[in-house]
Amino acid sequence: MTQEELTLENLGSSLDDLANLDPRGYGVCKILYKGARAYQGEPLTMNAAKKLCATLRQDDLVYLISGFVLRPYKKAETDGIISTMLLARCLIKAFGVRPVVICPEECMPAAKGLASILGVHLTDAEELMSIPLTMSLVSFPKDIAAAEAFSDHLLAGTGMPRAVISIEAPGSNTDGVYHNAIGKEVTELEAKTDVLWEKLYNAGVLNIAIGDLGNEIGMGAIGDHIAKYIPYAGNGGCECGCGAGILVKTKTDNIITATVSDWGCYGMMAAIAYLKRDLDLFHDADFQKRAMEKAAECGVIDMYGWAIPAIDGIGTEMTCAIVTAMRGCVEYSLKLQDTCSTWFAKTIEKGFFEA
Repeated sequence: MTQEELTLENLGSSLDDLANLDPRGYGVCKILYKGARAYQGEPLTMNAAKKLCATLRQDDLVYLISGFVLRPYKKAETDGIISTMLLARCLIKAFGVRPVVICPEECMPAAKGLASILGVHLTDAEELMSIPLTMSLVSFPKDIAAAEAFSDHLLAGTGMPRAVISIEAPGSNTDGVYHNAIGKEVTELEAKTDVLWEKLYNAGVLNIAIGDLGNEIGMGAIGDHIAKYIPYAGNGGCECGCGAGILVKTKTDNIITATVSDWGCYGMMAAIAYLKRDLDLFHDADFQKRAMEKAAECGVIDMYGWAIPAIDGIGTEMTCAIVTAMRGCVEYSLKLQDTCSTWFAKTIEKGFFEA
């Protein structure tokens, strides 16, 4: 084992731990993480970051999928769209890629508002490749038949992306029904972006799925684990009568689970910053607070319904602390590489991490 390999293992685990910090205390994030870590075989955030660094090049097309609409408000939640837009900025800065953010119409005002503070330009998907420092926003349909046709139209217009990343986007269960966190049906409210996901997954496009419960795109990768241990996920777990539970049918090759999906995305972004040796790729706490406030101003709401800058019931102070801690992990991993090289060598000699 080399010093770099040990750093990737332990920094990745630290970022995973921060993404799965459990302020609520009911343990769902811990359950999900155990299944996801067993599935992936290494730290989730670092695995995804390594895959992106190995794959993405200048001017590559990347699809970013997000957006969960909440009942009874019929408004999109803050979780997902905030980190998706910040991720678009990170990927542009890190790789020079061309992101296409794909979301329900309810997310579009917040996506446009967030774009205004990112320092990048917006354009149509068809013109994306002609202007640098540019991203595109696409509103995706809610009708299943329209989703099939729209997916084909979008791919024909942009070409196949090099990667697709889903952050807190809904997926249907095996009966084609979409559910919220407590097993209530939300099929009519949700954009059917999982239709597009399956086309890209089946085509072998690099795919990364981020979720925090089991009703999000890609979480079927650890479906047996989720069905066994997560409330509302097993057969008969939902309240709508379909009997199939909230667990989605879509799968992913690269999974990230977290207490809050946004936090999992931030862990991946921090890992990219380490791998690229550039902390500026990952935003700071001040930018995080500004993004949460801007999103709330633009009409997306907290999971519990409040029209405030909070994500899954967790406000700006704690979320900004998570971002700061992640940045600190990357900063000191880079700053102290030479200073701690002897300790690395002697630790590796002891063989604990080899075992």
